[in-house]
Amino acid sequence: MTTTENRPWRGVLVATALPLNDDLSVNHDRYAAHCAWLVENGCDGVVPNGSLGEYQVLTPEERARVVETAVSAVGGSRVMPGVAAYGSAEARRWAEQARDAGCESVMLLPPNAYRADERSVLAHYAAVAEVGVPVVAYNNPIDTKVDLVPELLAKLHAEGFVQGVKEFSGDVRRAYRIAELAPELDLLVGADDVLLELATAGAKGWVAGYPNALPAAGVELYHAAVKGDLDTAGRLYRQLHPLLRWDSRVEFVQAIKLSMDIVGRPGGPVRPPRVPLLPEQEAAVRAATEKAVAAGLG
Repeated sequence: MTTTENRPWRGVLVATALPLNDDLSVNHDRYAAHCAWLVENGCDGVVPNGSLGEYQVLTPEERARVVETAVSAVGGSRVMPGVAAYGSAEARRWAEQARDAGCESVMLLPPNAYRADERSVLAHYAAVAEVGVPVVAYNNPIDTKVDLVPELLAKLHAEGFVQGVKEFSGDVRRAYRIAELAPELDLLVGADDVLLELATAGAKGWVAGYPNALPAAGVELYHAAVKGDLDTAGRLYRQLHPLLRWDSRVEFVQAIKLSMDIVGRPGGPVRPPRVPLLPEQEAAVRAATEKAVAAGLG
């Protein structure tokens, strides 16, 4: 059983964007430096191979090396890779790869090649949990069409299949229902633009997007929110929200990478089928990022 003292998914874990070269190859050296920079700026860890990391368009070799690069940069206890896959066998293999690389937790979407029923979801998480690495579920019904509702999460936790959940439904009311049904299940903020609402509702961590570009401000916001310092948290939240809301938009990868480029961090292009931002989108992200930087938010 995972103890309170050994829950490496708690705190601010950045779902890392993956720096690409102009030819769209992965720049592993820049990625290693990015992971180290995030930790140096107060983040507790990184989440490679999430959707922000464009894992769906990586080769198996690239995907494995991304995990190994992150572990080499910041240590396995700080790395919680995404192990999502269409099939349970493949997701299990990625969990084994993460375990063998030294990671101490993994993040797993439900089956998403089709609209899975409850029995399929339970079987999927059971298969990956057998690897022996603590699993944090990732609930993203917007993209996967499978909703890990509080009652299902409680079953998954009661069976020992998951220890936490990255909640991306946008329904902040679920925090209280999850706490009632599974009080030992750690709730992690899954969308940047509901950070304050979920932090004050008892979240134990934040799988964060925009701290890729502004880590120090994100860390300050999170800690103020969970401590109940609403004066500080409210001020930072209002200042950052024009950027944070991009995390819930279709173009979140492009927006966050652009902000990284603006603040001098390696973001770079995106792989197809993603396409660059429209001019008006780029202008909006650029203006909001420059305003945040001018306000001293780093």
